[in-house]
Amino acid sequence: MATSEIIYTGELRTSATHLKSGTVIETDAPLDNQGKGERFSPTDLVATALGSCMLTIMGIKARDSQWNIEGTKVSVTKIMGTEPRRITGITVVFDMPAGHNLGEKERTILERAAHTCPVAYSLHPDIKQDVTFNW
Repeated sequence: MATSEIIYTGELRTSATHLKSGTVIETDAPLDNQGKGERFSPTDLVATALGSCMLTIMGIKARDSQWNIEGTKVSVTKIMGTEPRRITGITVVFDMPAGHNLGEKERTILERAAHTCPVAYSLHPDIKQDVTFNW
């Protein structure tokens, strides 16, 4: 069964529907590639998927260990290259919430878990993944 269905809606935009849940994500071409930049671009979604996947894997580990990481914020920056136009790097910065009460051992476990997310393993090795954890 398909995961999603994507429809071109015109003006360099698409509407992607997650078939199991009905959730919709709209995309727009970025300003530097003839779009309006009013929504996530497809490459924004790739970069965002990395941060979201890392945080999800950390959430699984935290839940299983009964550690609270709610409120963790992740900032993602996509770096584009040219010839061919592609993602050349993704910077992911984790800002952990105050009062998490996690020691060095727990922090190391969570950081290692983040690096094992499926998106991180799926990205081409030429895409530099620069990850920072602010505890």
